[in-house]
Amino acid sequence: MTHPDRLRVLSAGLRAPLHAERRIALPFEQVWAVVADLEGELPHLISFVREFRVAPGDSERKAARAVDVLGFSGDFEVRLGPGWCLMQSRLVTMAMAAEPDGDGTRLAVCGALRPAALGPVQRVYRRLLGERRARAFFREVERRAALR
Repeated sequence: MTHPDRLRVLSAGLRAPLHAERRIALPFEQVWAVVADLEGELPHLISFVREFRVAPGDSERKAARAVDVLGFSGDFEVRLGPGWCLMQSRLVTMAMAAEPDGDGTRLAVCGALRPAALGPVQRVYRRLLGERRARAFFREVERRAALR
């Protein structure tokens, strides 16, 4: 099973209001360099993230702290490896996955709130903002990857 396929299964299990996949016409290495640079790039890719700090180290599992545009912060557990990134806090799950696709890259993203009680909020989000946020995410990944 490819990483984007794994992400699709995760997204379905989470009933994620944000799940999208796109083909980006840039090499995997360029695209994944942007996606995997969580500290440097995530605040550019997700409009409500002001800062994302990842604990130093080379392990696939890392601790991180996110600060949103309002100044609220949360701790995340991050699993980051080639083509796969899963970030979870007590309230949010977000994941990104990619694989080479010919001379381009197949990229997928999903995001969900973790508490089941927030299901109605997620359904409203999906209807009002989900696709627009996904388009903005892919557009910015592509723009930033083209600069590398």
